Amino acid sequence: MNNLPYNWLIPNWDAPQNIRAVTTTRQGGVSLPPFDSMNLGDHVNDDADAVQRNREILIHTLGLPEQPVWLNQIHSNLVSNLDDPQPLIDADAAFTTQKNKACVVMTADCLPVLFCNTQGTVVAASHAGWRGLHAGILEKTVEAMHELPEQIMAWLGPAIGVDAFEVGEEVREAFISAQTQAEQAFKPKPNDKWLADIYTLAQLRLEAIGVKQIYSGGECTYSDAERFYSYRRNPSTGRMASLIWIE
Repeated sequence: MNNLPYNWLIPNWDAPQNIRAVTTTRQGGVSLPPFDSMNLGDHVNDDADAVQRNREILIHTLGLPEQPVWLNQIHSNLVSNLDDPQPLIDADAAFTTQKNKACVVMTADCLPVLFCNTQGTVVAASHAGWRGLHAGILEKTVEAMHELPEQIMAWLGPAIGVDAFEVGEEVREAFISAQTQAEQAFKPKPNDKWLADIYTLAQLRLEAIGVKQIYSGGECTYSDAERFYSYRRNPSTGRMASLIWIE
């Protein structure tokens, strides 16, 4: 895991030694432009065979015994229990206590958040776009893990940066009405729009429920076209995957 190819990202956090986590980049697969090359999304009009091959490359590279449960992400606050024989597919987060079963979310500007507890016995992954973040996807994920918040660690993966994430007044008002501290996550623009810091919004939500061990890579998907897909930069694009599992 320490010598991953293609500039894939390993979280820089103090997780237990039996916890494995990674975020893919757009490099290392077989998809053709504009999905080049490690597109893992089967819902973006890429060639289905290429996506399947990319998913096979993924589990082979990571040494996983089987494909993870790929969620149908709907910008909700629904969390799938992968310990269930028939886990929820329409969801934006997943958790498990089983070994070698990866929780995975796909992103291309939205914020992936990976979780584990300090004992290394439960892991989770969340897809946090602004809608899901506002709806409480992170809070619901922590609740589903059935751990004391102070025992949970969170890593915020690559997402659209504050200088690129333009939103309207309605988005700002929605967050501030739910949490007054969210005002610090928005910077005004001359066009009556706002620049939103999704990292700060996520951190405020986690801190409010008692999660203090929060780590962040801080990469911007929009500005780094070589490594990351970005839906705002190009709507015809692929998806990275962020995975976490118990070894």
